Amino acid sequence: MQFLAEEGAEHNPIIPIWQEIVVGLVAFGILCFVLMKYVFPRMEETFRARVDAIEGGIKRAEEAQAEANRLLEQYKQQLAEARTEAASIRDEARADATGIREDILAKAREESDRIIAAGREALQTERQTIVRQLRAEIGSLAVDLAGRIVGESLEEEARRRGTVERFLDEIGDGAAGTAGRR
Repeated sequence: MQFLAEEGAEHNPIIPIWQEIVVGLVAFGILCFVLMKYVFPRMEETFRARVDAIEGGIKRAEEAQAEANRLLEQYKQQLAEARTEAASIRDEARADATGIREDILAKAREESDRIIAAGREALQTERQTIVRQLRAEIGSLAVDLAGRIVGESLEEEARRRGTVERFLDEIGDGAAGTAGRR
């Protein structure tokens, strides 16, 4: 009760009441104890974890950057090797194409020569066939014409052959001699 009585008395507002100071100090001590025992260690752990995460992130970023640079150099080296290989493949392909083209041209020339030779042979055979047919026709025409001019029949086979063959040989020798002089 004395406390109430004292409250009723005039109190100087600048000087605090000692009981309030004690209660404030006890509360402040409890608050400091709780903060130091539970809150500050957790905050310190959180800060340490954040620092580790940041430093670890920086370290991981540096490692990733180093790995990226290493991979970039490896890629550049592989690209240079691929370009070199592509150039060699292209050169080989050109050489192969040239060889194939020369082979095809050689085969085409051989085929052309073979076709020309076969054509010449066929022409020669055809010429010989035509010459034989013409000789036979000329011989029979000559015998008929000679028979008309002479007035007698030259139908006898042995005689006709001998006369016609001699006549055609004389014409052939004369044509060959004329062609030889040209």
